[in-house]
Amino acid sequence: MKIAIILGSTRPGRFGAQVADWVMDQVAGRDDAEYELVDLADYDLDLLNEPTVPGAAKRQYDNPKTRRWSETIDGFDGFVFVTPEYNHGVPAALKNAFDVLYPEWGHKGIALVSYGADCGVRAVEHWRTIVANAQMHVVRGQVSFSTMLEVEQGEDGDVFAPAERRAKELGNVLRQLTRLTEATASLRA
Repeated sequence: MKIAIILGSTRPGRFGAQVADWVMDQVAGRDDAEYELVDLADYDLDLLNEPTVPGAAKRQYDNPKTRRWSETIDGFDGFVFVTPEYNHGVPAALKNAFDVLYPEWGHKGIALVSYGADCGVRAVEHWRTIVANAQMHVVRGQVSFSTMLEVEQGEDGDVFAPAERRAKELGNVLRQLTRLTEATASLRA
């Protein structure tokens, strides 16, 4: 089972890189799946520029950036979105990355790790309704970090300092995700 940890912010100096790195540190040594960090910034996706609607494209995309993204997403069985909350919603870059594809997401499990001033919980609730349209299966648990309470000042700026309980919360969410992803494997066949 392959699970992508998708770093969903592309902003320069993004705080999400620290959150994604922490998630990757937590999955080190787990034997329930193969985990890989996928940095959305590495794909430089164009904004919805495919002439064919993704649901009708049958994975045949015109843009080489979209084809590369499609191949990446197709190679995973499940996902953890590391998502910020921007202006009470989901980040545009990750929403676009989701929207440029369709069948690649189908019947795959997803967990949500969010961060923001109010822990990113509004973004999580938006994601739950968005991914349902592509027949994704969202675990009930989530991990949500406060950028007001779980950050310390370092020499070079803000440093992610998650509460001690967060590792256990993530472990529970990952157990839910791997069980769900395994249970839905036959739907992806």
